Amino acid sequence: MAEWSWVAYTVLEGLIAVACFLGNVLVVCAVCIGIRDSLREPTFCFLVSLAVADLLVGMAAVPLAVLLDGWVSLTPDLCLVLCCVLLVLTQASVLSLLAIAVDRYLRLHSPLRYKALASQKRTWTAVSVCWALSCLLGFTPLFGWNNYSLASDSTNTSSFSLSSSPPCTFLSVISLPFMVYFNFMGCVMAPLLVMTFLYTRIFWSLQGRLRESCPQAQASLLREKRLACSLALVLILFAVCWIPLHLMNCLLLFHGPQAVPQGTLYAGILLSHANSAVNPVVYAYRIPKIQQAYSQIWRRFLLHINHSHGDKQVRRARASSQAKNTETCGSGKTTP
Repeated sequence: MAEWSWVAYTVLEGLIAVACFLGNVLVVCAVCIGIRDSLREPTFCFLVSLAVADLLVGMAAVPLAVLLDGWVSLTPDLCLVLCCVLLVLTQASVLSLLAIAVDRYLRLHSPLRYKALASQKRTWTAVSVCWALSCLLGFTPLFGWNNYSLASDSTNTSSFSLSSSPPCTFLSVISLPFMVYFNFMGCVMAPLLVMTFLYTRIFWSLQGRLRESCPQAQASLLREKRLACSLALVLILFAVCWIPLHLMNCLLLFHGPQAVPQGTLYAGILLSHANSAVNPVVYAYRIPKIQQAYSQIWRRFLLHINHSHGDKQVRRARASSQAKNTETCGSGKTTP
């Protein structure tokens, strides 16, 4: 890859990391602080889980993606662990999206049992299960499905050192069959198909209820439909951003390294990471409660800045007044 292209890739990754961090910190603050009793609602709990996963993409996944591009020499064990961290964060996003879809489906199709099913304790248990399962699925290569087998040559593994280790890259330790057959088809496509089915059922049911309901009930159903559309948009953006990279992995597996140019592969990586920076923008424009919370946080920030600026002006005025008084007193003294 040309040097200028790599520089452009690195700069764009840095911008994406900053956007992921700032945007998703704002989402977490908006939900946890700006929206009253939001964490009692399962949907917002799962949105916080998704925002935390996106936040960690900016803090960990993007820096690791740049670092694990052959720029450091690590032992295969450590290289494998760091690459698995990237898989864990992706899986956490997928499972958080799946939990949101299941929550909206239960809310619509089992309204009488929904409050009992989606209690606060059960909601946070579901969030914990999502992250535990993400770790289990993401760290699966550590159990042997990788390009480096701990059992293959114990005498050689004991002699590895940082000086003799090859440069660490993602595909040097993560098996392409694992990425295609297990990660893509099992851990990404299967949940996406389930979510597509659930949202199809949700919209089909909402359309039928809107036609049959009275005008008083339509307002509530329209709010439910708007929220479902917003969450479905988040799902669509995830698929659009991540599936190209997985399709490139399929090409690499079936047709070899020459099937995907390095620049195209980097573009796919950038697109997948950009998904974590786009989600906060979708929340701001599509979910009214989060939009209002953003506005409140922004107003508080501006008031804080104005208050601090006003305090500085007052202190300067006081200092200037004291200086003038000192000069006046000094000039008013008579010499003996």
